[in-house]
Amino acid sequence: MKDIRSYNPEIKTVQQARVLLVGPVGAGKSTFFNSVNSVFRGNMTSQAIAGTAGKSVTTQFRTYTIKAGKGGGVVPLILCDTMGLEENAEAGMNIEDLVNVFKGHIKDRYQLNPLTPLQMDSPGFKKQATLSDAIHCVVYVVDTCKVSLLTQEMLDKFADIRKKTNNLGIPQILLMTKVDEACPLVAEDLKNVYRSVYIQRKARELSEFFGIPLSCVLPVKSYSDELELDQSIDILLLTAVEQMLNYTDSFFENQVIEDQEVVDHQDLYRSNDLPVLSEQTKHHV
Repeated sequence: MKDIRSYNPEIKTVQQARVLLVGPVGAGKSTFFNSVNSVFRGNMTSQAIAGTAGKSVTTQFRTYTIKAGKGGGVVPLILCDTMGLEENAEAGMNIEDLVNVFKGHIKDRYQLNPLTPLQMDSPGFKKQATLSDAIHCVVYVVDTCKVSLLTQEMLDKFADIRKKTNNLGIPQILLMTKVDEACPLVAEDLKNVYRSVYIQRKARELSEFFGIPLSCVLPVKSYSDELELDQSIDILLLTAVEQMLNYTDSFFENQVIEDQEVVDHQDLYRSNDLPVLSEQTKHHV
């Protein structure tokens, strides 16, 4: 918790890491935020609306800040929540809206419409988006109990999202939620999560399905029916958050490298240009 609270982005103009949660309806995106928020608050919270409805409970694009304790300082992390993904092309999060979220063009509390992507002239569109508005890390959230139920349509939708995310150079992590419900050994003792052969097998399946390295597939359990905080749950949640910040750093480092390459290219252009101009001047004289 101390490391997360003291996190400082690589780029000075950015104050907080922005992490986007993406996943099917009911995978546990909002519940994950509430759980992380609970850990830092020191008590159970329910800021993000969560539920188990057949359709996405989240219908707006939401950005959530986390505070360290009641009235405490803001943790340098913003978790962004979206409408859940659905197999039907006319339902759930629209892929084009997702790209606008990646780039920072969609304002907080914008009401998402699966049928109509946000247009540039719409009130919810932020034209002058900066690096602070963009997404720095994308986190796919998948219910471990439903890995075998992922349809080809849903996997194709994820593949499309992953392709667009890769094109923007945004690092990605995958969270396996509800690991305790998926494996009796883990339900008995959450510390068994890395000893469970079943959880390991599901992690490998997700790694292959998504084309994500196995080291980027992280098991977590969010708070659901608990009334008090539990250290074993907290450790998995905070480990996931720590990895998100590590990958955010990778994103910022790439931005710095790209900016430096532009500067180096401009310097090279000038240095190559000057001798030519000088020779032309000498010849003319």
